Amino acid sequence: MQYASVMLSIFFIISSIHVFAQDTTRISLLFAGDIMGHDSQIASAYSPTTDTYDYTSCFQFIKPYVASADVSIANLEVTLAGPPYKGYPQFSSPDALALALKAIGFDALVTANNHCVDRGKPGLERTIAMLDSFEIAHTGTFVDTVSWLNDSPLIIEKNGFMLALLNYTYGTNGLAVPKSSIVNLLDTVALKRDIARAKKLNPDAIIVFTHWGIEYESLPSKREKDLTAFCFQQGVRLVIGSHPHVLQPMEWKRESNQFVAYSLGNFVSGQRKRYTDGGALAYVELQKVQYRPDSAVTTIDSAGYYLDWVYRTLDKDYYVLPAAKVENDSISFIADASSRAAFKTFAEDSRLLYQKYNQNVLEMTNLPKSYVVKPKNEDL
Repeated sequence: MQYASVMLSIFFIISSIHVFAQDTTRISLLFAGDIMGHDSQIASAYSPTTDTYDYTSCFQFIKPYVASADVSIANLEVTLAGPPYKGYPQFSSPDALALALKAIGFDALVTANNHCVDRGKPGLERTIAMLDSFEIAHTGTFVDTVSWLNDSPLIIEKNGFMLALLNYTYGTNGLAVPKSSIVNLLDTVALKRDIARAKKLNPDAIIVFTHWGIEYESLPSKREKDLTAFCFQQGVRLVIGSHPHVLQPMEWKRESNQFVAYSLGNFVSGQRKRYTDGGALAYVELQKVQYRPDSAVTTIDSAGYYLDWVYRTLDKDYYVLPAAKVENDSISFIADASSRAAFKTFAEDSRLLYQKYNQNVLEMTNLPKSYVVKPKNEDL
């Protein structure tokens, strides 16, 4: 009887474990850096025949990488203020840029950066209106306080995950934020308040996308490091940085289950100087183990990066190229010797920086196995 009683107890324990069996789900996240719109890019996208703008060819080769992730997010560092279209110093890009970004797989864009009020209140409001009309999720700038209260943090739901995205900028190039408009400015008081609001929603992860740092510096400033530590202390899982226009290191802190990319450089821009002519795509996979309906643990399961380089052809066309794919398959696609040399320099510089300073974040050279590239003619 005693043996039978023990076996019966074991059976009930096993049955209980089965009832509350672990339910494991995963989500892949991809983050890109600065999306710029210099005059040369606008000219490249223009067709005098149709008097329209089209950025499709610019992004055709990077599309499979952006589309491979469940959720892809980037920094939109231009306004969609309408014509006249202009690059530096006060940006307004054609709406076709945003449509192209959606077409290649970006799910959300952050808009709080030093160029978000380049065209004043009309430019800020039109940018938001256009993103809304294209059904592109966004955060960082808001038409008024009511909008901010309703829409911040941006909640992204996918694959059974709920993510809370917050976005801030260090400033707006000295331009005043228009009356009644909201631009999330980067300070610890705002961070603490907003992270606390986000935590009340019980998301699986909080992401802070920041516009910060010192332009053209390859290592993070003390302020970047301090603000990252502050975010982590408040319960943020991922911190993603932009603004320096060059790459800065990435760190996956395994012991504390946190990730930071201090600067992802330029996803696309007209800048051609060394270090500025490309960027990186940070790729992070989260895993959630659901033990009970009210009990789940979310962890960072893997982290890596892709390098991307911006190629400007002799005909002044722009292409965002996945570096490893170009090296492995299609170096001849880069036609002129000076561009091939610039590409090689970018790849070498980037890998040297990352090999020296990255923590637990290695280069990825292939698409995730679960992703099937289609159509094939868009693969280099």
